[in-house]
Amino acid sequence: QLQLVESGGGRVHPGGSLRLSCAASGFTLDYYAIGWFRQAPGKEREGVSCISGTDGRIYYADSVKGRFTISRDNAKSTVYLQMNSLKPEDTADYYCAADHRGLCSGPSPRHVIYWGQGTQVTVSS
Repeated sequence: QLQLVESGGGRVHPGGSLRLSCAASGFTLDYYAIGWFRQAPGKEREGVSCISGTDGRIYYADSVKGRFTISRDNAKSTVYLQMNSLKPEDTADYYCAADHRGLCSGPSPRHVIYWGQGTQVTVSS
């Protein structure tokens, strides 16, 4: 079964850090663009960050630049999202997604064919 599995969500205080992981099962992530989306209650889904599968370029939403870092370990078929200096407005369900064409459209994969099930991040004092 081909799927993406996220982990690493949780509850932290403002200013804290979390690292999300997105592991591929049943396929390898080589050449895929992998992105992270988030959706807060009552808000639209937004692209947070994307790492290209063709040239390794990385893109971030303005709201997370300088605080979040995306990285990939193709040997482990895993992509990470290191989130530092977390703010209450970062509270959301976070999803990873894969584009088999390897392309990012800004902070989002361009043609998503796989989605993870999501992991919840809560930033609250």
